[in-house]
Amino acid sequence: MTTVRSLLFVAWLYLSMVLFAVGLSPAMLGPHAAAMWVIRNWARFVLFGLRWIAGVRVEFRGLEHRPTGPSLVAGKHQSMLDIVAPFAVLPDACFVMKKELMPLPFIGWFAWKSKMIPVDRSAGSKALKDMVRHARARLAEDRQILIFPEGTRQPIGAAPDYKPGIAALYRDLDVACVPMATNSGEHWPAHGFRRKPGLVVFEFLPAIPAGLKRAEFMARLETELEGASGALLGARIASTPAGVYANPTAG
Repeated sequence: MTTVRSLLFVAWLYLSMVLFAVGLSPAMLGPHAAAMWVIRNWARFVLFGLRWIAGVRVEFRGLEHRPTGPSLVAGKHQSMLDIVAPFAVLPDACFVMKKELMPLPFIGWFAWKSKMIPVDRSAGSKALKDMVRHARARLAEDRQILIFPEGTRQPIGAAPDYKPGIAALYRDLDVACVPMATNSGEHWPAHGFRRKPGLVVFEFLPAIPAGLKRAEFMARLETELEGASGALLGARIASTPAGVYANPTAG
């Protein structure tokens, strides 16, 4: 049954990309807010299907720490779900993403229109400079810049591999950094199509203040992000706690 439900959800996911990209493509002719409205509602559409087809619920915790203005968010990356779900709760999210994704239908079209930050990972130091330059511009637009410090999805249990991009942004933007922990890989693995029914949690942690030395910042980020994500992976939550955002499809 899990295999059948997973296949049905995969069909839902890719059909949603076509429906939103084609049916709402005129939004790309409008202002930035129109493109973000499409992306936000696509994310909610995906989360709705994930719950009712695959049996995977998504909750957001620590919303008191969720940034709503110009900010830097560093997320644990275990699943494709990590690049979908945050759009449901961040007012104007801007992802740091692989340049290779830009030509893709829907993802690439709307990423271009909504001014996501593409990174050419083969460009070395130039890639870091370009990323910081684009991030400064997006920060000036009051956006929430979300980066995955490890750069790519990591299977559960893999050793942390934090790249220098997050340190460059933290230093040069001179803003606080909000860690975002998750257990998404437990129910939507980094590879494969099977979705395991259960609860995925995205948890915003207290912000790490601006101005720390690089080594201190990186050590603190890794300790807090890995610790909170590990705690979520080890937890078995039977019910929805009070105060969490448990229905991203509402409103």
